[in-house]
Amino acid sequence: MALVTNNDLQTPAMNPRVSQLLTGMETIRQKIREDSPVACLITDSRRVVPGALFFAIGGLRTDGNLYVEEAVDRGAVAIITEENLGQHFPIDYIQVSDVRKTLALVSRQFYDAPDAKLGVTGITGTNGKTTVSMLTQHLIGGQDQVGLLGTIRYDLGKRTLPSFRTTPESVDVYALLSQMVDHGCSEAVMEVSSHGIDQKRTYGVDVEVAVFLNLTQDHIDYHKSMEGYYKVKKRLFTGETGRRPRAAVINVDCAYGRRLLSELPDGVGAISFGIEADSAIIRADDVALFADRTEFRLTWPEGQIQVCAPLLGRYNVSNLLAALAIARAKGHEIEPILQRVMTFPGVPGRMERMDEGQPFNVLVDYAHTDDALIHACSMLREITAGRLIVVFGCGGDRDRSKRAPMLRAALAGSDEVFVTSDNPRTESIDQIFSDMREATDSERAHYVSDRKHAISLALDCAQAGDCVLIAGKGHEAFQEFDGTVIPFDDRQVARELIRLKEGAF
Repeated sequence: MALVTNNDLQTPAMNPRVSQLLTGMETIRQKIREDSPVACLITDSRRVVPGALFFAIGGLRTDGNLYVEEAVDRGAVAIITEENLGQHFPIDYIQVSDVRKTLALVSRQFYDAPDAKLGVTGITGTNGKTTVSMLTQHLIGGQDQVGLLGTIRYDLGKRTLPSFRTTPESVDVYALLSQMVDHGCSEAVMEVSSHGIDQKRTYGVDVEVAVFLNLTQDHIDYHKSMEGYYKVKKRLFTGETGRRPRAAVINVDCAYGRRLLSELPDGVGAISFGIEADSAIIRADDVALFADRTEFRLTWPEGQIQVCAPLLGRYNVSNLLAALAIARAKGHEIEPILQRVMTFPGVPGRMERMDEGQPFNVLVDYAHTDDALIHACSMLREITAGRLIVVFGCGGDRDRSKRAPMLRAALAGSDEVFVTSDNPRTESIDQIFSDMREATDSERAHYVSDRKHAISLALDCAQAGDCVLIAGKGHEAFQEFDGTVIPFDDRQVARELIRLKEGAF
């Protein structure tokens, strides 16, 4: 049977007809004569096969309506579009006002509403989505019972796929949720990006628990302002994504979280969390940070307990509080859940230690915003006896306004900074460096265009008791240069360099 947009995704055994998939949906114009069975839902004309229902989606770089004829030639049974294709169009077509919304609703129908058979948790926020989603999965049941859609991977119960997007297109979301149901999952945890919300990739998903972690500057090139960014995130909690969550988990340490809490619609139960926040339902006090663990006193309405967790840093205390709040929202008791914390294996590329016997600490982290760098540096300062050395870069073809603040954050939080490449894409590294230099001309900022060389220099600079933070890419195993993707894994590169330099330490 034909595939959706990823060769690992399956389609249902029964092929509904076009009219069945559109039952109850608003349309502007329909020309349905053949009303053929639909084998698959396709958004890329190059993947159209006989029996496909093709959705002509307009995008930032291209417009699916330009490829309608190709879809017809390849055997599409019907086209769904926002354009009027005319009565003489050779195959069935349906004109709608919002093709992305229609894609989501049709996908849900096509896959027999798999979200309704799962307890879905949707997690949004600028930082921490991956850690909280994977921690929640671990705490409330593990991979066999709890499916996961996120930045690093898609866990589908009995199989795992590499992630191809933090929040996939809606047709893929429903296809993946369907596989979770087929493989025996009872729960699903999803990272929900702001792009995913705005582009209706999660439209119609029956989210049981919606989670807000934080909001700091990111994606302003897309959302235009922090207010616009916030309002998109807010949709997950208000029902503007098609369905209203039954519960909201909200970080009240964040000003935007406190605002969201005050703006929740009636009927959405709220569980707040925070560090030393008296108003929080789940709270951490007396936080003590160590090089290999974190300790704090956990307080919730029914009790209080001292916690020792293998996660490093104050912001990981916040991430753990979020996961515990999610578990509570789903009816779990806190103390039994806490027993699973010590067995959490960690998250690839999130404060991941590279230990090859060197006399200083080396960590790889995904921090790629100024706020994330501030928190990462602050945390490492508290557990580092010597100097803190940071390697980081800014991505090309992305928000230029975040570059200078990122350099300021790195310089403010560390002793030495090696500025380097981080997915330059089609943009000149010199232009990226120029934008960053607007922050300062500090002699502590060293500009090295080759990322491997920058990491090597940072390691050469480190002495016993120091810490090297390699930030920005985390788990990613590639770099993007002018349309070309090349293998590059900060973790692998760091380990290899440390071993090569072993005699010098």
